[in-house]
Amino acid sequence: MKPAPFDLIGASDPAAAGRALAAGDGMVKVLAGGQSLGPMLNLRLARPEGLVDVTGLPGLTAMRETATHVEIGAAVTHARIEDGECPEPIAGMLRHVAGGIAYRAVRNRGTIGGSLCHADPAADWVTAMTALGASVVATGADGRSREIAMTEFMLGAYRTALRPDEIATLVRIPRYSAEARWGYHKICRKVGEFADAIGAFVADPVSRTCRVVFGATGGPPFLSAGLAGHVARTGAPAGLAEVREVLAQSGLALSEIKIHQLAVAHRRAVEEALADA
Repeated sequence: MKPAPFDLIGASDPAAAGRALAAGDGMVKVLAGGQSLGPMLNLRLARPEGLVDVTGLPGLTAMRETATHVEIGAAVTHARIEDGECPEPIAGMLRHVAGGIAYRAVRNRGTIGGSLCHADPAADWVTAMTALGASVVATGADGRSREIAMTEFMLGAYRTALRPDEIATLVRIPRYSAEARWGYHKICRKVGEFADAIGAFVADPVSRTCRVVFGATGGPPFLSAGLAGHVARTGAPAGLAEVREVLAQSGLALSEIKIHQLAVAHRRAVEEALADA
């Protein structure tokens, strides 16, 4: 199948890309890795009048480490992270998550910024970056940038806080101490598919951070301060019955099967994190 005709729009920098989006009045879309947009175009589920290719924009494929953060350009591919090119804010987590995304052919093209902006509830980076306390830097048509915390970035399934003239340019992740621990477990019907349930856990005694995050909930990731507090106090995951009760009272539209899957994913993530404690 072939997509409907569209114009490929060049941009010299993020601000120019933002201006192209603003001028398109909703009919111009950003093209990054294209692993989600491409099939939608071919099936004609999406029919934009123009695409702005951002993969070659200055800085969007760069990665760097500061004293406090790891910064990843929005056009960095999953494969580059999987292959260890990216500095790790917490030992091994980014490589682990990247290596579990779909298949290598997808990871070779798909980008971290594209995944976050597509905002599929079952996507890995949405949950992992929420657990890591990351933020997305967005740049608009006027060249100004703003930082959006992951807890505020994803508004719902396939909806983000990006303005019509903004593109994501950078993912900023705080660095954790050598004592920090993490766990990430997802349940899929088969390797390469989007997750049915994701459990993510990050804890750092030095910064007194402890986050419990549930992904693939049908909307933004769900953070549970209560379950995080339980792990911090006891050094062990809560029982499955307690986790199921928390999820049942969360206000999310979850089936009994989904609740059980999420509870199991959470328990396994915490157990992985604390296994060698």
